[in-house]
Amino acid sequence: MKKETIVIIGAVVLLAAVIIAIGVAIGYSNPWDQSDSRPYSGNMMGQGMMSSRITGSGNLMNQGMMGSGMMGGMGMMALYRADAKPISETDARNQAQAYTNRYYPGAKIGDFMEFSLNYYVQLKDTSNTSIAEILVDRYTGVVTPEPGPNMIWNTLNRGQRSTTSVVYDMGAAKSQAEKFLAGYLPDATIQESTSYPGYYTFDFGREKIEGMLSVNAYTGDIWVHTWHGQFIRD
Repeated sequence: MKKETIVIIGAVVLLAAVIIAIGVAIGYSNPWDQSDSRPYSGNMMGQGMMSSRITGSGNLMNQGMMGSGMMGGMGMMALYRADAKPISETDARNQAQAYTNRYYPGAKIGDFMEFSLNYYVQLKDTSNTSIAEILVDRYTGVVTPEPGPNMIWNTLNRGQRSTTSVVYDMGAAKSQAEKFLAGYLPDATIQESTSYPGYYTFDFGREKIEGMLSVNAYTGDIWVHTWHGQFIRD
């Protein structure tokens, strides 16, 4: 076989492989990889330069340089025009419902909270069990799974099923959260508690809600939700 023929065949095979790879990447779509809907399109640097969690022993565990995405998110590099206006709660609810219908058929919206950077939305299944947390960008209306515990600890994600028994029930997880808050935000108390598959999420504050954190049901680790901005109302 001539050298030129071998080169041509090799080039054709390589091109075919590239086309297949691109097709697979474009065709794959799920709520954890929304390449088809440009998640976090309104901002620059993901969930912050260093997305972190606190272990039960009080140590800081780095979750990666760029948080939940290289481009976009509700992080420290949020860029807005000076005349940018938030979308309405009605529009945010409609966006959240459309997303829910697509990725969680039969699920319904539970708690709905407004923060300065996003709307926080709790999702419940038909048995009224909390199953996931999603965010609606307050300025762009883009809907994404909430980063952190919802994506890393939620045992329903990607078909995960834990075979390990839960170590921290709601009461023990609340004690972990209170222990952490004593140093993180003195005088803050737990104001609302919600159980999710594999973890718990707590609203906390001194007189009113000031933030959220989650506790891993298996390790007791603490993950502060640093991506919301300031609490506005629920």
